[in-house]
Amino acid sequence: MPPPPIDPRIASATWTERFGALRNLRPFLSLIWQTSRTLTTADLVVRMIGALMPVATLYVGKLIIDEVIALARGGFPTADLSFWLPGHPLARLGGLLLLELGCAVLSDVLARLATLLDSLLAERFSNLTSLRLMEHAATLDLEDFEDSEVQDRLERARRQTTGRMTLLGQLFGQAQAIVTIISFSIGLVAYAPWLIALLLIALVPAFLGEAHFNALSYSLDFRRTPERRELDYLRQTGATVETAKEVKIFGLNAYLLQRYRALADKLYEANRALANRRALWGGVLTTVGTLGYYVAYAFIAWRTLRGDFTIGDLTFLAAAFRRLRTLLEDLLGSFSQVAGQALYLDDLFSFFRIIPEIISPPNALPFPTPIRDGFRFENVGFRYPGAERWAVRNLEFTLHSGEVLALVGENGAGKTTLVKLLARLYDPDEGRILLDGRDLREYDLSQLRSNIGVIFQDFVRYQMTAAENIAVGRIEAVDDRPRIVDAARRSMADEVIRRLPNQYDQWLGKRFRSGVELSGGEWQKLAIGRAYMRDAQLLILDEPTAALDARSEFEVFQRFKELSHGKTAVLISHRFSSVRMADRILVLHDGRIEAAGTHQELLEESPRYAELFELQAAGYR
Repeated sequence: MPPPPIDPRIASATWTERFGALRNLRPFLSLIWQTSRTLTTADLVVRMIGALMPVATLYVGKLIIDEVIALARGGFPTADLSFWLPGHPLARLGGLLLLELGCAVLSDVLARLATLLDSLLAERFSNLTSLRLMEHAATLDLEDFEDSEVQDRLERARRQTTGRMTLLGQLFGQAQAIVTIISFSIGLVAYAPWLIALLLIALVPAFLGEAHFNALSYSLDFRRTPERRELDYLRQTGATVETAKEVKIFGLNAYLLQRYRALADKLYEANRALANRRALWGGVLTTVGTLGYYVAYAFIAWRTLRGDFTIGDLTFLAAAFRRLRTLLEDLLGSFSQVAGQALYLDDLFSFFRIIPEIISPPNALPFPTPIRDGFRFENVGFRYPGAERWAVRNLEFTLHSGEVLALVGENGAGKTTLVKLLARLYDPDEGRILLDGRDLREYDLSQLRSNIGVIFQDFVRYQMTAAENIAVGRIEAVDDRPRIVDAARRSMADEVIRRLPNQYDQWLGKRFRSGVELSGGEWQKLAIGRAYMRDAQLLILDEPTAALDARSEFEVFQRFKELSHGKTAVLISHRFSSVRMADRILVLHDGRIEAAGTHQELLEESPRYAELFELQAAGYR
């Protein structure tokens, strides 16, 4: 497939815009500080002390060389047991050697401690960011999860929760490097100030080249997000328990492998071309920096021959210049990488900037307890984002309090869409839905949903314990075992759970080692138990018995009829033996209500209902 168009912000990104992404570092550092103030402070203190150790070690080395030369010129004294005593000719040299040893040991300890603190802080940061990502995702609208562009943004944001772990160490390493550079620069300025200018001139080309290729790398990653999501999907489809049966039966393995290989090769070629260009230009530009170093080295050697510098000075200046060049090169390269990673951080923070539209209004109304009049649909119309066809339109009906209402119709008639509007997973594009005479959008959203128990046909099979699979209906009661057991009894899931090795504590599914897989009908009974666990005022069952046999289906609906007494309920089913138990039935066709009434009334007055009923009944004759 052709690659998606380049995002305008990347395709037209100027240097100012690229480095403008550094604005993301402030909230990033704020997140780090929030993660652990103690670890952050300790890490910075350790690094600041470590930053002074290279120049201290190098300067002590200079003093050692000068001391050795001075001793050699004055005649080398014989060493004896008084070597370390004050006043001995070698005492100063011994002290300097011990001091350099101490600097070396301390530098190693500080470096290891910084690495430890980095790893601890990075892990806590990753956990905190993942939690924030999950929390924000939970606030988004269902529409956002059904939008492929938002899914791309979510995928990029998810990668940043772990993908930016190195940025933490880079930022702290930069702070440490800056302190070291300042200390080395002070030494160089004291001898030859123009060496600093030479260094900067030599390193700028490499820095600009690195920044340019970082931006190109981000652009490539950004454009390839859909392909990477497809790779993940193909990987999961080809090697998961959910798809294994069909992959084997239909012989899909070769096709999936070929498709994965073609897509992976396409991404590899794009990455290889960029890597080759980066390596070529990086080598050329780095050579410029190397030439600058040797020009400075030759100048220092010449000044030493003139007698301006001592041998210790020569060693210190040459090593300091080399270290300073390396530090500046790494710092500029790291700064360029940080600027590139800041572009990636925009993926994380831009996801956090997605604002949900379906929220509770200010001064929201509390959900009525009990519901008095019921729900009223007034000329309700809705179409999914990007769709030309209306999913439902001109819906006019009332769901009375305490009524069991059934929805029937062919696939695509709008039954599930109506339920999503009722649960306010979507808001109407036309008209309004009233609850006890007030617009549904005026009520507190969390209270509204906590009073609605919905089981969709495509319910989730949670890879958790049997008790948790039912408790998700009201997760705050996850430790209320009597309530879970009662909900399981109502949905007849208790019969399933009693046969499990660990009963309610048995892990379900095959994702984890001790899990037990259930049949489709058994999973469905647990899902129905969630509706009873919720103890909501409005119960909605969307094809709840599709995987059940005839006897189980009959028993479920009989129990549902009994347990929904006094509650408002909506039932969607293609089986007319089930819907005839409802107080009233709505027949939907092409998103509109074509007829309404009892089973007997519709047989007499609705040709479509009578035809569908007869077609289904004929199958049992």
